[in-house]
Amino acid sequence: MAELGAHLTAASAGDDRPSIFEAVAQDSLMAAVKPALQHLMKVLAESNPGRYGFLWHWFDEIYVLLDMLLQQHYLARCSASFSENFYSLKRIPIGDCRQQPLATAGLPKRQHWKSLLLLVLVPYLKGKLEKLVSTLREEDEYSIHPPSSSWKRFYRAFLAAYPFVNMTWEGWFLIQQLCYILGKAQHHSPMLRLAGVRLVRLTAEDILALEKKLGGATSHHTPSIKTQVQSAVRKALGTIAFSLSTGLSISVFFLQFLDWWYSSENQETIKSLTALPTPPPPVHLDPSSTLLPKLKTVCPLCHKTRVNATALSTSGFVFCYRCAYGYVKAHQRCPITGYATELQHLVKLYSPES
Repeated sequence: MAELGAHLTAASAGDDRPSIFEAVAQDSLMAAVKPALQHLMKVLAESNPGRYGFLWHWFDEIYVLLDMLLQQHYLARCSASFSENFYSLKRIPIGDCRQQPLATAGLPKRQHWKSLLLLVLVPYLKGKLEKLVSTLREEDEYSIHPPSSSWKRFYRAFLAAYPFVNMTWEGWFLIQQLCYILGKAQHHSPMLRLAGVRLVRLTAEDILALEKKLGGATSHHTPSIKTQVQSAVRKALGTIAFSLSTGLSISVFFLQFLDWWYSSENQETIKSLTALPTPPPPVHLDPSSTLLPKLKTVCPLCHKTRVNATALSTSGFVFCYRCAYGYVKAHQRCPITGYATELQHLVKLYSPES
């Protein structure tokens, strides 16, 4: 009986611990929102570059400012990020205290600012680093630096080391998630550990306190002008953040669907391209055939030296332009292989002398 009671006590104490599915789902929420918003900005920029082009050019900076405002609002109001609050979770400081603070109490300043920076700044810097690596790879392919230049050696070493650094970063997250699943860690993400917090589920008291705070209990004493200005600025920022968060809450599934729609469309395009019928292999012609002249500079049709050498892209054989044009126009096929050919398949060849 004593062992059963201890087991039940431990189970009830761990009821506030979110499952790995809830933790990973809230992590992937904002990761799905950003690409969808990025696509919307791209559509706006392409429709009117003069008016909306800056949105696409400065998308990362605009997004990080909006994200910071959104996360600051939720951390101050609910002790959680936007996605954590969306899944009814909250952050509490790491400690042995049995009494959990209410979500409306907010985090201590140290944990609050560390959480904000890790939620907003780390994804921003990681995205910028990935873009830098992509740019350096393109420069490496089309570089005009001499092979022995120090800059070329440096960024080649950087490009060689980046996959291992990225693998270590992703492996760190994977190991942390495995430890969380096995009950060996309090955090599913290293970012929570660095912020000094852990995730727990919202309780009934938290929900009541949040509803009461949302109702807006106001004080009756007359504040000073400075307090009124600070309150007005805080209220304006809160209103902007609340409007943004409400809009995201309503449109989050639409944004996820939009992201899925376009990725699915891309996949279908790739499948349709790879599903095209394979062209037949080239016809193996007898080298002694009278159709093919012995000299490579002779046209197979007029048997004279080629004038305005023109190739058929369907077969690769070269003719005089006048001969190829007249034959293809009359027969719609290659005179050597018999492949179906149109006039648009004629390709003008230019020799180094011309």
